[in-house]
Amino acid sequence: MVDDAGRDMTTRRDYVKYGGSILGGALLAGCSGGQSADPTAESTTTTTTASESTPTPAESSYTVTMAPMGEVEFEGVPETIFTRLTHLAGMAFALGRGSDVNALHAPDYYDALWNQFTPRLPGVELDWTGRYSSWNVSKEKLYELDSDVHLADPASVLALDEWGMGDIEEIRENVAPWFGNTFSNAHKSPPEAYADRYEYYTLWEQFEKVSQVFREEAKYEALAEIHDDVMATVEADLPASDARPGIVMGGFSDPSAPYVYNVDTPGYLTAHVRPFQPVDAFGDDVESGARVDMEALAEANPDVILVFGGLHPSTDISEIRSSLEDDPVGSTIPAVENGRIYPQGGRYQGPVLNLFQLEMTAKQLYPDTFGEWPEYAEGPYPELPESEQFFDRQRVADIINGEFEA
Repeated sequence: MVDDAGRDMTTRRDYVKYGGSILGGALLAGCSGGQSADPTAESTTTTTTASESTPTPAESSYTVTMAPMGEVEFEGVPETIFTRLTHLAGMAFALGRGSDVNALHAPDYYDALWNQFTPRLPGVELDWTGRYSSWNVSKEKLYELDSDVHLADPASVLALDEWGMGDIEEIRENVAPWFGNTFSNAHKSPPEAYADRYEYYTLWEQFEKVSQVFREEAKYEALAEIHDDVMATVEADLPASDARPGIVMGGFSDPSAPYVYNVDTPGYLTAHVRPFQPVDAFGDDVESGARVDMEALAEANPDVILVFGGLHPSTDISEIRSSLEDDPVGSTIPAVENGRIYPQGGRYQGPVLNLFQLEMTAKQLYPDTFGEWPEYAEGPYPELPESEQFFDRQRVADIINGEFEA
Protein backbone atom coordinates (compact mmCIF):
# COMPACT_ATOMS: atom_id res chain seq x y z
CA MET A 1 0.00 0.00 0.00
CA VAL A 2 1.30 3.46 -0.92
CA ASP A 3 0.28 6.82 0.51
CA ASP A 4 -0.36 10.06 -1.33
CA ALA A 5 3.33 10.94 -1.30
CA GLY A 6 4.27 7.68 -2.87
CA ARG A 7 5.75 6.16 0.25
CA ASP A 8 5.44 2.47 0.90
CA MET A 9 2.82 2.25 3.59
CA THR A 10 3.42 -1.39 4.36
CA THR A 11 4.22 -0.61 7.94
CA ARG A 12 6.39 -2.60 10.27
CA ARG A 13 3.31 -3.63 12.16
CA ASP A 14 2.34 -5.54 9.04
CA TYR A 15 5.20 -7.88 9.74
CA VAL A 16 5.40 -7.63 13.51
CA LYS A 17 2.53 -9.60 14.87
CA TYR A 18 1.41 -12.15 17.36
CA GLY A 19 1.36 -15.84 16.65
CA GLY A 20 -2.12 -17.26 16.58
CA SER A 21 -1.98 -19.25 19.78
CA ILE A 22 -2.76 -16.58 22.27
CA LEU A 23 -5.57 -14.62 23.66
CA GLY A 24 -8.34 -16.71 22.21
CA GLY A 25 -12.02 -16.00 22.34
CA ALA A 26 -12.49 -17.63 25.72
CA LEU A 27 -10.08 -15.08 27.13
CA LEU A 28 -12.09 -12.32 25.59
CA ALA A 29 -15.17 -13.33 27.44
CA GLY A 30 -15.98 -11.75 30.73
CA CYS A 31 -13.05 -9.33 30.81
CA SER A 32 -13.10 -5.73 31.76
CA GLY A 33 -10.89 -3.03 33.13
CA GLY A 34 -11.82 -1.19 36.25
CA GLN A 35 -8.80 -1.74 38.43
CA SER A 36 -6.27 0.82 39.31
CA ALA A 37 -2.70 -0.26 38.83
CA ASP A 38 0.60 0.18 40.59
CA PRO A 39 2.24 3.28 39.10
CA THR A 40 5.09 3.00 40.05
CA ALA A 41 13.25 -10.68 30.70
CA GLU A 42 20.68 -14.42 29.34
CA SER A 43 24.93 -17.36 24.93
CA THR A 44 28.31 -15.96 24.05
CA THR A 45 26.66 -16.35 20.70
CA THR A 46 23.06 -16.25 19.73
CA THR A 47 22.70 -19.99 19.62
CA THR A 48 22.01 -20.96 23.22
CA THR A 49 18.59 -19.38 23.33
CA ALA A 50 17.24 -21.08 20.23
CA SER A 51 14.67 -23.00 22.24
CA GLU A 52 13.11 -19.73 23.31
CA SER A 53 13.58 -17.76 20.10
CA THR A 54 12.69 -20.19 17.36
CA PRO A 55 13.18 -19.40 13.67
CA THR A 56 10.00 -20.05 11.76
CA PRO A 57 9.81 -21.36 8.21
CA ALA A 58 9.81 -17.82 6.91
CA GLU A 59 13.52 -16.95 6.90
CA SER A 60 13.32 -13.61 8.67
CA SER A 61 10.57 -14.35 11.15
CA TYR A 62 11.00 -15.63 14.66
CA THR A 63 8.98 -16.17 17.78
CA VAL A 64 9.55 -15.35 21.41
CA THR A 65 7.46 -16.77 24.23
CA MET A 66 6.68 -15.11 27.52
CA ALA A 67 3.68 -15.04 29.81
CA PRO A 68 1.14 -13.61 29.76
CA MET A 69 1.29 -13.05 25.97
CA GLY A 70 2.27 -16.59 25.02
CA GLU A 71 4.07 -17.09 21.71
CA VAL A 72 4.65 -13.85 19.83
CA GLU A 73 5.80 -13.86 16.22
CA PHE A 74 8.08 -11.15 14.80
CA GLU A 75 8.87 -10.89 11.10
CA GLY A 76 11.54 -8.29 11.68
CA VAL A 77 13.37 -6.67 14.57
CA PRO A 78 11.25 -3.87 16.06
CA GLU A 79 12.65 -0.40 15.54
CA THR A 80 10.46 1.86 17.64
CA ILE A 81 9.70 0.83 21.20
CA PHE A 82 6.83 1.76 23.48
CA THR A 83 7.31 1.13 27.20
CA ARG A 84 5.49 1.99 30.40
CA LEU A 85 7.72 0.89 33.26
CA THR A 86 11.43 1.48 33.41
CA HIS A 87 12.52 -2.11 34.03
CA LEU A 88 11.59 -2.69 30.37
CA ALA A 89 12.89 0.67 29.13
CA GLY A 90 16.07 -0.21 31.01
CA MET A 91 16.30 -3.51 29.14
CA ALA A 92 16.09 -1.66 25.83
CA PHE A 93 18.83 0.64 27.13
CA ALA A 94 21.03 -2.32 28.10
CA LEU A 95 20.66 -3.71 24.58
CA GLY A 96 21.78 -0.42 23.04
CA ARG A 97 18.23 0.49 22.08
CA GLY A 98 17.51 3.18 24.67
CA SER A 99 17.21 5.93 22.07
CA ASP A 100 14.46 3.98 20.28
CA VAL A 101 12.17 4.16 23.30
CA ASN A 102 9.38 6.59 22.49
CA ALA A 103 7.45 6.39 25.75
CA LEU A 104 7.94 5.54 29.40
CA HIS A 105 6.52 6.48 32.74
CA ALA A 106 7.78 9.87 33.96
CA PRO A 107 10.41 10.22 31.20
CA ASP A 108 12.15 13.34 32.46
CA TYR A 109 12.46 11.97 35.98
CA TYR A 110 13.88 8.65 34.82
CA ASP A 111 16.10 10.27 32.21
CA ALA A 112 17.72 12.27 34.99
CA LEU A 113 18.01 9.22 37.24
CA TRP A 114 19.45 6.92 34.55
CA ASN A 115 21.93 9.65 33.63
CA GLN A 116 23.33 9.57 37.14
CA PHE A 117 24.79 6.20 36.09
CA THR A 118 25.75 6.75 32.42
CA PRO A 119 28.75 8.96 33.32
CA ARG A 120 30.39 5.77 34.62
CA LEU A 121 29.85 4.00 31.28
CA PRO A 122 32.34 5.43 28.74
CA GLY A 123 30.69 6.30 25.45
CA VAL A 124 27.16 5.48 26.58
CA GLU A 125 24.56 8.20 26.12
CA LEU A 126 20.87 8.31 26.85
CA ASP A 127 18.19 10.93 26.30
CA TRP A 128 14.64 10.17 27.31
CA THR A 129 13.61 13.78 27.81
CA GLY A 130 10.41 14.78 26.10
CA ARG A 131 9.22 11.23 25.53
CA TYR A 132 5.52 10.47 26.02
CA SER A 133 4.71 9.84 29.65
CA SER A 134 2.89 6.56 29.34
CA TRP A 135 1.52 5.57 32.69
CA ASN A 136 -2.10 6.35 31.86
CA VAL A 137 -1.76 5.51 28.20
CA SER A 138 -4.69 5.92 25.83
CA LYS A 139 -5.53 3.79 22.82
CA GLU A 140 -5.48 6.88 20.65
CA LYS A 141 -1.96 7.71 21.74
CA LEU A 142 -0.76 4.23 20.82
CA TYR A 143 -2.14 4.70 17.32
CA GLU A 144 -0.35 8.05 17.17
CA LEU A 145 2.98 6.64 18.37
CA ASP A 146 2.67 3.78 15.89
CA SER A 147 5.35 1.77 17.68
CA ASP A 148 6.78 -1.51 16.40
CA VAL A 149 6.46 -3.25 19.75
CA HIS A 150 4.79 -2.44 23.03
CA LEU A 151 7.25 -3.49 25.71
CA ALA A 152 4.45 -3.47 28.19
CA ASP A 153 2.37 -6.05 29.97
CA PRO A 154 -1.13 -6.20 28.44
CA ALA A 155 -2.40 -7.38 31.83
CA SER A 156 -1.16 -4.19 33.47
CA VAL A 157 -2.76 -2.06 30.74
CA LEU A 158 -6.02 -3.97 31.15
CA ALA A 159 -5.91 -2.95 34.81
CA LEU A 160 -6.32 0.69 33.78
CA ASP A 161 -9.86 1.95 34.16
CA GLU A 162 -10.52 2.88 30.55
CA TRP A 163 -9.14 -0.32 28.97
CA GLY A 164 -11.03 -3.51 28.11
CA MET A 165 -9.81 -6.75 26.52
CA GLY A 166 -11.21 -5.62 23.18
CA ASP A 167 -8.93 -2.58 23.30
CA ILE A 168 -5.91 -4.75 24.12
CA GLU A 169 -6.71 -6.98 21.12
CA GLU A 170 -7.33 -4.02 18.83
CA ILE A 171 -3.92 -2.48 19.54
CA ARG A 172 -2.20 -5.84 19.11
CA GLU A 173 -3.87 -6.41 15.76
CA ASN A 174 -3.73 -2.87 14.34
CA VAL A 175 -0.55 -1.39 15.78
CA ALA A 176 1.96 -3.83 17.29
CA PRO A 177 2.25 -6.72 19.75
CA TRP A 178 2.49 -6.47 23.49
CA PHE A 179 5.54 -7.96 25.17
CA GLY A 180 6.05 -7.37 28.86
CA ASN A 181 5.50 -8.71 32.33
CA THR A 182 4.73 -6.37 35.18
CA PHE A 183 3.28 -8.45 37.98
CA SER A 184 6.57 -10.25 38.51
CA ASN A 185 7.54 -7.05 40.27
CA ALA A 186 6.33 -8.38 43.61
CA HIS A 187 4.52 -11.55 42.48
CA LYS A 188 1.25 -9.69 42.52
CA SER A 189 -2.01 -11.09 41.19
CA PRO A 190 -2.83 -10.09 37.60
CA PRO A 191 -6.33 -9.26 36.40
CA GLU A 192 -8.59 -12.31 36.36
CA ALA A 193 -8.56 -12.46 32.55
CA TYR A 194 -4.85 -13.32 32.65
CA ALA A 195 -4.70 -15.29 35.89
CA ASP A 196 -4.63 -18.77 34.34
CA ARG A 197 -1.69 -18.00 32.04
CA TYR A 198 0.41 -15.73 34.17
CA GLU A 199 3.95 -16.64 35.20
CA TYR A 200 6.54 -14.84 37.25
CA TYR A 201 10.04 -14.10 36.03
CA THR A 202 13.14 -12.68 37.62
CA LEU A 203 14.52 -9.45 36.24
CA TRP A 204 17.21 -11.34 34.32
CA GLU A 205 14.83 -14.03 33.05
CA GLN A 206 12.63 -11.32 31.62
CA PHE A 207 15.68 -9.56 30.18
CA GLU A 208 16.59 -12.75 28.30
CA LYS A 209 13.16 -12.81 26.69
CA VAL A 210 13.40 -9.16 25.69
CA SER A 211 16.87 -9.70 24.20
CA GLN A 212 15.30 -12.35 21.94
CA VAL A 213 12.74 -9.87 20.70
CA PHE A 214 15.60 -7.64 19.47
CA ARG A 215 17.85 -10.53 18.37
CA GLU A 216 20.43 -9.35 20.85
CA GLU A 217 20.98 -12.62 22.68
CA ALA A 218 24.76 -12.15 22.65
CA LYS A 219 24.43 -8.89 24.57
CA TYR A 220 22.20 -10.60 27.08
CA GLU A 221 24.69 -13.44 27.56
CA ALA A 222 27.58 -11.03 28.03
CA LEU A 223 25.73 -8.94 30.60
CA ALA A 224 24.36 -12.03 32.35
CA GLU A 225 27.91 -13.30 32.74
CA ILE A 226 28.82 -10.07 34.52
CA HIS A 227 25.74 -10.38 36.69
CA ASP A 228 26.73 -13.94 37.59
CA ASP A 229 30.15 -12.71 38.63
CA VAL A 230 28.66 -9.97 40.80
CA MET A 231 26.31 -12.45 42.45
CA ALA A 232 29.18 -14.86 43.08
CA THR A 233 31.06 -12.05 44.82
CA VAL A 234 28.08 -11.28 47.00
CA GLU A 235 27.31 -14.88 47.86
CA ALA A 236 30.91 -15.81 48.63
CA ASP A 237 31.32 -13.16 51.29
CA LEU A 238 27.80 -12.60 52.61
CA PRO A 239 28.07 -12.15 56.37
CA ALA A 240 26.35 -14.59 58.69
CA SER A 241 22.68 -14.04 59.40
CA ASP A 242 23.33 -12.72 62.92
CA ALA A 243 25.53 -9.95 61.48
CA ARG A 244 22.94 -8.53 59.10
CA PRO A 245 21.48 -5.09 59.81
CA GLY A 246 17.80 -4.22 60.09
CA ILE A 247 16.82 -2.21 57.02
CA VAL A 248 14.15 0.28 56.09
CA MET A 249 13.86 1.03 52.38
CA GLY A 250 11.59 3.82 51.26
CA GLY A 251 10.77 7.11 49.67
CA PHE A 252 11.69 10.00 51.94
CA SER A 253 10.45 13.06 50.05
CA ASP A 254 8.77 13.81 53.38
CA PRO A 255 11.23 12.44 55.95
CA SER A 256 8.65 12.71 58.73
CA ALA A 257 6.24 10.40 56.89
CA PRO A 258 8.10 8.12 54.47
CA TYR A 259 6.64 5.46 52.22
CA VAL A 260 8.31 2.17 53.11
CA TYR A 261 8.73 -1.01 51.06
CA ASN A 262 9.54 -4.62 51.83
CA VAL A 263 13.14 -5.61 51.22
CA ASP A 264 12.82 -9.40 51.33
CA THR A 265 9.78 -10.23 49.22
CA PRO A 266 9.97 -12.04 45.84
CA GLY A 267 10.05 -10.01 42.65
CA TYR A 268 12.34 -7.77 40.64
CA LEU A 269 11.59 -4.75 42.80
CA THR A 270 13.97 -6.18 45.39
CA ALA A 271 16.51 -7.64 42.92
CA HIS A 272 19.19 -5.34 44.30
CA VAL A 273 18.48 -5.96 47.99
CA ARG A 274 17.07 -9.48 48.37
CA PRO A 275 20.37 -11.22 47.45
CA PHE A 276 21.76 -9.88 50.70
CA GLN A 277 19.10 -11.78 52.66
CA PRO A 278 18.22 -8.59 54.50
CA VAL A 279 16.35 -8.18 57.76
CA ASP A 280 13.28 -6.05 57.09
CA ALA A 281 13.00 -3.75 60.09
CA PHE A 282 9.23 -3.58 59.68
CA GLY A 283 8.75 -7.31 59.19
CA ASP A 284 5.28 -8.36 58.09
CA ASP A 285 3.50 -5.80 60.23
CA VAL A 286 3.59 -3.03 57.64
CA GLU A 287 2.36 -3.49 54.13
CA SER A 288 4.85 -2.67 51.38
CA GLY A 289 4.15 0.84 50.11
CA ALA A 290 2.56 1.98 53.35
CA ARG A 291 3.19 5.42 54.72
CA VAL A 292 4.47 5.51 58.29
CA ASP A 293 5.13 8.26 60.79
CA MET A 294 8.28 8.99 62.74
CA GLU A 295 7.15 7.03 65.77
CA ALA A 296 6.62 3.92 63.66
CA LEU A 297 10.01 4.42 62.01
CA ALA A 298 11.66 4.73 65.43
CA GLU A 299 9.85 1.63 66.66
CA ALA A 300 11.16 -0.33 63.65
CA ASN A 301 14.60 0.78 64.84
CA PRO A 302 16.51 0.25 61.56
CA ASP A 303 20.31 0.05 61.45
CA VAL A 304 20.28 1.23 57.82
CA ILE A 305 17.91 3.46 55.85
CA LEU A 306 17.95 3.16 52.05
CA VAL A 307 16.40 6.15 50.26
CA PHE A 308 14.79 5.52 46.89
CA GLY A 309 15.65 8.15 44.34
CA GLY A 310 18.40 9.37 46.66
CA LEU A 311 20.72 9.54 43.64
CA HIS A 312 18.26 11.61 41.64
CA PRO A 313 19.45 15.20 41.07
CA SER A 314 16.18 16.54 42.44
CA THR A 315 16.68 14.76 45.79
CA ASP A 316 18.56 16.53 48.52
CA ILE A 317 19.92 13.56 50.45
CA SER A 318 21.73 15.88 52.84
CA GLU A 319 18.46 17.57 53.70
CA ILE A 320 16.83 14.21 54.35
CA ARG A 321 19.67 13.29 56.71
CA SER A 322 19.41 16.65 58.48
CA SER A 323 15.64 16.39 58.87
CA LEU A 324 15.95 13.03 60.58
CA GLU A 325 18.85 14.18 62.74
CA ASP A 326 16.94 17.25 63.86
CA ASP A 327 13.80 15.34 64.77
CA PRO A 328 13.70 14.44 68.46
CA VAL A 329 12.29 11.01 67.66
CA GLY A 330 14.14 10.42 64.42
CA SER A 331 17.47 11.25 66.02
CA THR A 332 17.15 8.18 68.27
CA ILE A 333 17.08 5.77 65.31
CA PRO A 334 20.37 3.82 65.01
CA ALA A 335 20.61 4.48 61.26
CA VAL A 336 20.39 8.20 61.98
CA GLU A 337 22.69 8.16 64.97
CA ASN A 338 25.37 6.25 63.04
CA GLY A 339 25.07 8.16 59.78
CA ARG A 340 23.83 5.14 57.83
CA ILE A 341 21.27 6.84 55.56
CA TYR A 342 22.19 5.93 52.00
CA PRO A 343 20.90 6.91 48.54
CA GLN A 344 19.59 4.35 46.09
CA GLY A 345 18.39 4.49 42.48
CA GLY A 346 15.04 2.94 41.62
CA ARG A 347 13.08 -0.25 42.13
CA TYR A 348 11.91 -0.53 38.51
CA GLN A 349 15.50 -1.17 37.51
CA GLY A 350 16.78 -2.57 34.27
CA PRO A 351 19.78 -4.93 34.20
CA VAL A 352 22.45 -2.22 34.10
CA LEU A 353 21.03 -0.34 37.07
CA ASN A 354 20.73 -3.69 38.81
CA LEU A 355 24.49 -4.17 38.50
CA PHE A 356 25.20 -0.76 39.96
CA GLN A 357 22.63 -1.17 42.70
CA LEU A 358 23.97 -4.56 43.76
CA GLU A 359 27.40 -2.98 44.11
CA MET A 360 26.19 0.02 46.04
CA THR A 361 23.90 -1.98 48.31
CA ALA A 362 26.73 -4.37 49.19
CA LYS A 363 28.92 -1.48 50.27
CA GLN A 364 26.14 0.30 52.10
CA LEU A 365 25.09 -2.75 54.11
CA TYR A 366 28.46 -4.42 54.67
CA PRO A 367 31.32 -1.93 54.35
CA ASP A 368 33.68 -4.15 56.36
CA THR A 369 33.19 -6.95 53.83
CA PHE A 370 32.62 -5.24 50.50
CA GLY A 371 34.34 -1.89 51.00
CA GLU A 372 33.09 1.51 52.09
CA TRP A 373 30.38 3.33 50.21
CA PRO A 374 31.80 6.84 49.72
CA GLU A 375 30.27 9.90 51.27
CA TYR A 376 27.60 11.06 48.85
CA ALA A 377 25.66 14.31 48.77
CA GLU A 378 25.00 14.99 45.07
CA GLY A 379 26.10 14.24 41.53
CA PRO A 380 26.43 11.05 39.52
CA TYR A 381 27.12 7.60 40.89
CA PRO A 382 30.44 7.92 42.71
CA GLU A 383 33.55 7.03 40.78
CA LEU A 384 34.96 4.11 42.76
CA PRO A 385 38.58 3.04 42.50
CA GLU A 386 38.88 0.22 39.99
CA SER A 387 39.99 -2.18 42.70
CA GLU A 388 36.70 -1.59 44.55
CA GLN A 389 34.37 -2.01 41.59
CA PHE A 390 32.23 -5.14 41.34
CA PHE A 391 32.28 -5.07 37.53
CA ASP A 392 34.19 -3.57 34.60
CA ARG A 393 32.45 -0.38 33.50
CA GLN A 394 34.18 -0.36 30.11
CA ARG A 395 33.02 -3.93 29.44
CA VAL A 396 29.40 -3.02 30.21
CA ALA A 397 29.63 0.10 28.04
CA ASP A 398 31.13 -1.90 25.17
CA ILE A 399 28.33 -4.45 25.39
CA ILE A 400 25.67 -1.76 25.31
CA ASN A 401 27.37 -0.15 22.31
CA GLY A 402 27.83 -3.48 20.55
CA GLU A 403 31.62 -3.20 20.59
CA PHE A 404 32.56 -6.47 22.26
CA GLU A 405 33.60 -9.99 21.56
CA ALA A 406 31.12 -12.57 22.73
